[in-house]
Amino acid sequence: MDNLGELLHGFSIAVTVPHLVLMVVGVLLGILVGVLPGLGAPNGVSLLLPLTFGMQPVSAIILLSSMYWGALFGGSVTSILFNIPGEPSSVATTFDGYPMARDGRPTTALATAFGSAAFGALVGVILITFLASWVAQVALAFGPAEYFAVYFLAFASFVGMGGAAPVKTVVALAIGFSIAAIGIDTVSGSVRLTMGVDELVKGVSFVVAVMGLFGIGELLVAVEEEFHARAVSSKIDWREVFRAVGRLPRHGVALLRSAAIGCWMGITPGGPTAASFMSYGIARRFSRRGRYFGTGEVEGIISPETADHAAGTSALLPMLALGIPGSATAAVMMGGLMIWGLNPGPMLFVDQKDFVWGLIASMYVGNIVAVALVLLTVPIFAAMMRIPFVVIAPLIVIICVVGAYSVSNSYLDVVMMLGFGIVGYLFKKLFYPLAPLVLAIVIGDKAEDAFRQSMLMSKGSLGIFFANKLVTCLIMAGIALLLLPLVLQLARLWREPAAPTIETSAQEKVII
Repeated sequence: MDNLGELLHGFSIAVTVPHLVLMVVGVLLGILVGVLPGLGAPNGVSLLLPLTFGMQPVSAIILLSSMYWGALFGGSVTSILFNIPGEPSSVATTFDGYPMARDGRPTTALATAFGSAAFGALVGVILITFLASWVAQVALAFGPAEYFAVYFLAFASFVGMGGAAPVKTVVALAIGFSIAAIGIDTVSGSVRLTMGVDELVKGVSFVVAVMGLFGIGELLVAVEEEFHARAVSSKIDWREVFRAVGRLPRHGVALLRSAAIGCWMGITPGGPTAASFMSYGIARRFSRRGRYFGTGEVEGIISPETADHAAGTSALLPMLALGIPGSATAAVMMGGLMIWGLNPGPMLFVDQKDFVWGLIASMYVGNIVAVALVLLTVPIFAAMMRIPFVVIAPLIVIICVVGAYSVSNSYLDVVMMLGFGIVGYLFKKLFYPLAPLVLAIVIGDKAEDAFRQSMLMSKGSLGIFFANKLVTCLIMAGIALLLLPLVLQLARLWREPAAPTIETSAQEKVII
């Protein structure tokens, strides 16, 4: 009941004219980001982040989160109308969304996607509403060992459940740790890894890193890969919208199953992309119409969209309550909180109640605004897809350069941003995951501090990580996740029968 009271207070903060205007602006910008290939939610949030430095934290986070919701919805528009996923997490939507639209049912496909997405987002917000305070209260008892165990579990989750090759995930984490170590060592006070550059004493700006990794990196990939899109009709038939939404309860099992998968993958660092693919694969396996998936099947749209939005929303829970982002976009938002002077974690619920519950309340309203606006603006943004990419690309570069320079008025930040852009491009081309890299940049120094403080407390004994049941369970869970890919690989080898040895005699020879 306390959470409901806090939520009502949050609505009194979120439902004001200035904040509603910010929601509309954020959702529209997010839809634009989601519709245009080469951008995406992490890119859009990182590009918008420098503009929030002079805003109040509540207003800033409402603007960023609204852009996030809009980007998630916008990515579905291009997936269905153009067969081009505006978001990586929207790839699975193209499998059945575009065939349905091409079959003359674009309105049904869009309405099904948006209705499923709204349901998934609602489940994610409800999860945050009722679990965030409890998770925060448990975390108040944490010491350095417990915090390191949580960070270790987060890093291990990316290795075991991130979807990419475990070795590539470890490499991405290692690079992120190296970047996070640049600057002043907070434990000893010494300067490290600055290579004689005085401006690096302050460390590498998180904003500069993400603008380069996502903005410039994605742009380089988009320039290399030409987009050839043939759009279907984007006219909205409102009667069909209501009919399609009304048919969603018939697929209640798929909705609930996909929402559960999405929430789990959002709380763990699996992320929306992994959640949407996992949900689609499970739905195809267990659906009675699984053989029709890929031809415009309704459950083929419901499953990835519900999981995508449930994961994208619930990813904010570990970011708020534990200071551990569950997705790349949540990591960017967490960097924003730090820039605004807020420390994500359990004390945020004690010291900044207005901020936390204003954000949670805005999630309810923001997703409603996103559904309404995305339906109204589909024809407009579909038309924008016909703008030549040679016009869009320079605008993205200008925004990135201005944003990087505005962080600390340093040309070195611009150079580093371009360098991170090359790193992001190489990661994409070599199929290395960016989310673990971003996570390590954001909380790598925190994990190091927690580990070194634990070692100081225990006089160098690793036994501190097995001193109580909580920290032991967290460490063992992390080790289990690290070993999970190896166990699965061994299980696959065990299941595969050995190739039979065939001895061919003269009488058994067969000429084919």
